[in-house]
Amino acid sequence: MRGRRIEFGCGRSGHDGPGGHERKGTRDHHPVPHDPEKLRDLAVAVAAEAGELAAKGQEGITVLDTKSSPTDVVTEMDRATEDLVRDRLLEARPQDAVLGEEGGGVEGTSGVRWVVDPIDGTVNYLYGSPDWGVAVAAEIDGVVVAAAVHLPVHGQMFDAVLGGGSRLDGRELRAPEAVPLDRALVATGFGYLPERRLQQARVLTEVIPHIRDIRRVGSAAVDITGLATGRYNAYYERGLHLWDWAAPGLVASEAGLRVGGAHGGRPATTW
Repeated sequence: MRGRRIEFGCGRSGHDGPGGHERKGTRDHHPVPHDPEKLRDLAVAVAAEAGELAAKGQEGITVLDTKSSPTDVVTEMDRATEDLVRDRLLEARPQDAVLGEEGGGVEGTSGVRWVVDPIDGTVNYLYGSPDWGVAVAAEIDGVVVAAAVHLPVHGQMFDAVLGGGSRLDGRELRAPEAVPLDRALVATGFGYLPERRLQQARVLTEVIPHIRDIRRVGSAAVDITGLATGRYNAYYERGLHLWDWAAPGLVASEAGLRVGGAHGGRPATTW
């Protein structure tokens, strides 16, 4: 759907993330090849295994911790799933760096960094909703080049390679053509802090008169990949983190969508 823009947010560059920890053990300093298709294949394999683990653990899950607010929750499965993803990636490519939502970062020397959201849509996951996913993206020197987004309960696996297109369950994926704004079904998301939600609600009241309708699912991975399948016509949200949009953003852009920040360029990640 060419010509549409996904407005993720504005502010500081998306490379800022939580504090990291060093990988234990010694490093192998031999060069590691950076074939984006191989990175994509690894992302798909790891996201599939992680999604299976998370799906099995969804029933009966409870809150383990909170982050920015009492409604910004972490479950035991968020951390277990991220641990699995990190372990599998570093088993395959021990020189790479990893940035995860729950566990911070692991330094690397290869020029490849993996950006991981183990369960995007944790509140949905906690409440038994199917609208959550595992997102794994690979950056080379700061550019996202490969991605996989697994929506286990929906039975969907999205993947993409920069310049190589997007796929859904192994089949080429192209977004539908654009529609006039007044016929656009627009998805968005809200933050966790009450004052942020109030501001987002004010923005929403300005948007609604100009569009067909609004949808608020609660998972950027579900929303952004949904653009590529035609579930929505546009998506905007302010304040996403890099792990929220890195993988689904590549899927969307390689399906023919425009992905960017409020003023063009790379999406930003701060309020």
